[in-house]
Amino acid sequence: MAEFDVIIIGGGPGGYVCAIRCAQLGLKTAVVEGRETLGGTCLNVGCIPSKALLNATHHLHEAHENFEKMGLMGAKPTVDWARMLGYKDDVIGQNTKGIEFLFKKNKVTWLKGWGSIPAPGQVKVGDEVHSAKNIVIATGSESSPLNGVTIDEKTVVTSTGALTLEKVPGKLVVIGAGVIGLEMGSVYARLGAEVTVVEYLDAITPGMDAEVAKSFQRILQKQGLKFILGAAVQGVDVSKKGAKVRYKLRKDDSDATLDADTVLVATGRRPYTAGLGLEALGVEMLPRGQVKTDAHFSTNIKGLYAIGDAITGPMLAHKAEDEGMALAEILAGKAGHVNYGVIPGVIYTTPEVASVGKTEEQLKEEGRAYKVGKFSFMGNGRAKAVFQGEGFVKLLADKATDRILGAHIIGPAAGDLIHEICVAMEFGASAQDLALTCHAHPTYSEAVREAALACGDGAIHA
Repeated sequence: MAEFDVIIIGGGPGGYVCAIRCAQLGLKTAVVEGRETLGGTCLNVGCIPSKALLNATHHLHEAHENFEKMGLMGAKPTVDWARMLGYKDDVIGQNTKGIEFLFKKNKVTWLKGWGSIPAPGQVKVGDEVHSAKNIVIATGSESSPLNGVTIDEKTVVTSTGALTLEKVPGKLVVIGAGVIGLEMGSVYARLGAEVTVVEYLDAITPGMDAEVAKSFQRILQKQGLKFILGAAVQGVDVSKKGAKVRYKLRKDDSDATLDADTVLVATGRRPYTAGLGLEALGVEMLPRGQVKTDAHFSTNIKGLYAIGDAITGPMLAHKAEDEGMALAEILAGKAGHVNYGVIPGVIYTTPEVASVGKTEEQLKEEGRAYKVGKFSFMGNGRAKAVFQGEGFVKLLADKATDRILGAHIIGPAAGDLIHEICVAMEFGASAQDLALTCHAHPTYSEAVREAALACGDGAIHA
């Protein structure tokens, strides 16, 4: 029986980051992972491969739509789908091998196989039982099922199957207008598929600032995506010819159908804790399947902790990473903390959409007095030069103190621009602090400064 200070079950972003930090802090650490490669859903069948396909198809779109505008002439490129998938797989391989290297560098032991917890302080992998002073559940999440819909990962797919389709479908129906559905919908729309997104709610991207969501939907529609909102999917019928999606419109209870070659079920994710033996251990769970933890990630079982998608909060890789780092500090006797009020969210379409902090709707609900500073990318020289003038930066600040409460960006490089605001919020900065900070010209980031200026006396280029 091998003995460790920490055994982490799950080698995804939360688990591997927690392991590396534990090892750096002097703890003897092991990670249990049953996949052939490290990195979890994110690196293998999630964030990383989807970004590779988004990147490839963005270049395709640019070549078809914008190259001639810039004087770049020549035959428009065609798609070799097999080679594109090969490029995606190469990207996955580079990243997963990188984590394996980091494990060796930091002397983290990889226990290959699927783990369970037969008793407090023990982790079983295969036929071997290992002991640990501390055990961390970092098992991530899986795609949520939908009543009346059977997944086969060929015709009816989750995000996993959508990354490995044998060919580009003529018609793709996406169930769910969240991040995964819109990103993969964008990929296949650029590749020539007719994409229809069916959403139960009356707006896309639930929880997003409403003004941004409306603008985002309008832009995606211009790119060819179709939306059916307020529609409850009743089932999917698969035949040799493809699939038929049955749905009911909530406004009048009328029934309708959609034909599809492929159906992507993107209705969210749920914690994955099957096979761990948590019920037998008496671990307290929450109604939606999450492991119940306190403010220090501890379960009701001494020495057993949980992080990432397995517990409450946004199911984001970087949230899991932050929790992994914080827990490692705690296990090493230091102070570990996650500021959940400053966790950004990003959608990697074109344009990108990014947000942090409060939305206008949340501030209104709280009854908090606030002010809005907005700036359109049409006033940003760099954005116009790359045909991305659509979109805007929206900054929300406290009306009395000018402290930044939230930000919402739709536009070029939004996923990178948001971090300037994250840092500002972490330090309790005001909109004026941002407005008085020199920004290089010409950059997209000037739009952030202009939005901050708009919270005061007004933007310069508006």
